[in-house]
Amino acid sequence: MQATRTEVFKAVKGAKLRIHIFEPEGHKPGDKRPAIVFFFGGGWVGGSPGQFFAQCKYLATRGVVAMSAEYRVKTRHGVTPYECVTDGKSAVRWVRANAGRLGVDPGRIAAGGGSAGGHVAACTGTIEGLEGKGEDAAVSSRPDALVLFNPALSLDFAEWEKRGASAERMAQLRERFDGRDPRRISPFHHVAKGAPPTVIFHGKADKTVPYATIERFAEAAKQAGNRCELVGYGSKGHGFFNFGRGDGESFYQTVAATDKFLVSLGWLEGEPTLEQFRASLGKE
Repeated sequence: MQATRTEVFKAVKGAKLRIHIFEPEGHKPGDKRPAIVFFFGGGWVGGSPGQFFAQCKYLATRGVVAMSAEYRVKTRHGVTPYECVTDGKSAVRWVRANAGRLGVDPGRIAAGGGSAGGHVAACTGTIEGLEGKGEDAAVSSRPDALVLFNPALSLDFAEWEKRGASAERMAQLRERFDGRDPRRISPFHHVAKGAPPTVIFHGKADKTVPYATIERFAEAAKQAGNRCELVGYGSKGHGFFNFGRGDGESFYQTVAATDKFLVSLGWLEGEPTLEQFRASLGKE
């Protein structure tokens, strides 16, 4: 699947970070459409923005300017998750700052992502600070909605050890953070009133990010007065939502639910158009 076009949204320490933009048919710069920017998973170590190209392609058919952004990761750039969060904020700010020429409504920008990318997206809506150097702080890096797929939302190493994480796993995680406190960028530990409306899709059999940690986040968000919908999927494990995974039905189910969530916000109208989308994929 190919994006309509690709642009560089940030250049930092020799890295040019690109954002892949999927535009609705007939889209014009003067339009004010809703937008979403996705962040890929990969444990803050690797991954590719292509992970969310299928979601972008579908949402573009529904009138959304859908994007999938790069961000720095450990294997390619030698960074910690802190820099991943900074890049995520830079991407949201770039979309809002360029809303006029992108044909985007600056008040209807969502952030989404899966696993570590879900963490990055969630941080753009919950964590203060960590803004990109030299960027215009007058332009908010906070999205107006969050669409999260098996996100890591509670970064508490003591809790992970209590839940049975292996010594090897904990050593890997500590190495990724390079001595920095993970709770500083743990969305659960920064839940506050006024967070963007959120929907979370999570497998109840997820062994990488335990479902119970997501339940705790959703409950804390609701107690703070925020809208947070948690959609659990029976025996599904980590990454169940990805395009091409299994029989593909989980992809379509989560995309339809994403569509309905955006409709509930007043960003879209009508019912999901998944049958037409399936048919279009068959012609590629």
